[in-house]
Amino acid sequence: MITSFFSKSKPINFLIVFFISFVALLTAVFKYESGGFTLERIVKLSLVFGVSYLSILVVDFIVTKNALTRKSNYEILLYSLFLLLVPQVFTNQEVLLSNLLILFALRRIVSIRSQKEVIKKLFDAGVLIALASLIYFWAILFFIVILLALFFFAEQRLKSWFVPFLGVFAVIVVAIGASVMFNDTYLGYLNITPQVDFDLSHYNSVQFIVAITVLLSFGLWSSIFYLKDLKTKTGTYKPTYKVIFVSCMVASAILIIAPNKNGSEFVFLFAPLSVIITNYIETIEDKWFKDLFVIVLFVIPFVLLVL
Repeated sequence: MITSFFSKSKPINFLIVFFISFVALLTAVFKYESGGFTLERIVKLSLVFGVSYLSILVVDFIVTKNALTRKSNYEILLYSLFLLLVPQVFTNQEVLLSNLLILFALRRIVSIRSQKEVIKKLFDAGVLIALASLIYFWAILFFIVILLALFFFAEQRLKSWFVPFLGVFAVIVVAIGASVMFNDTYLGYLNITPQVDFDLSHYNSVQFIVAITVLLSFGLWSSIFYLKDLKTKTGTYKPTYKVIFVSCMVASAILIIAPNKNGSEFVFLFAPLSVIITNYIETIEDKWFKDLFVIVLFVIPFVLLVL
């Protein structure tokens, strides 16, 4: 039932994903936050949800525009289910906004495959990642994705390698200028003392253990087939698939080093992992196994609601 629904792109799929995402928001509000529903808080929650749902639409655009799946909607379903699996992502609007900027950057990076306006796309990606890092410092690790993308796409022009750094430098200059104007200091908007915390005991709860187990087990299993299928990809599509995998690795690194392990940092992993798992689902030939695979991913987040 679920697999047949999302095997093709349909408008109703976005309504279902909207509902699941909204349930995830309500779960975060009632389970992990406190306080009354003032007008200010309702507006804030609406903006948080808007950023989250816009992220889903951006993921769908990236996937559709670059043929990263077989025109199914599994990736947006998985993204919404991951939000429900770790609803704590809604408790930190800064990380959600940072992730949205990273997705916009990823959109520019994967579009390099068209070989049109490459310099502009690299500059935009550098600016977007720099802006994301101003909000959440460790988002700067996604700059690695730009450099590896240049390598994957065999970009040999030397100026192309400097352009992303120019984008970052432009953001730093503007941030320093704004800091001088509004804070009377040079580094008010720049975090030059990043924190690292390797203590994973923060995830020592039933909800986090189940969530990590699901993401790790399904992610690793799907990644094996994802990397195997890379050999069959041809032309400019192969580097694009590599970019998605590298993004997944960078997001995993952020989970490990994140200074405040409250669950919000998981959001960086949702988009690339959704694409990777979707690619595996689309390769499953046995209908019963495909149904079982998707149903398990669908049911577990809802089961966690009662824990």
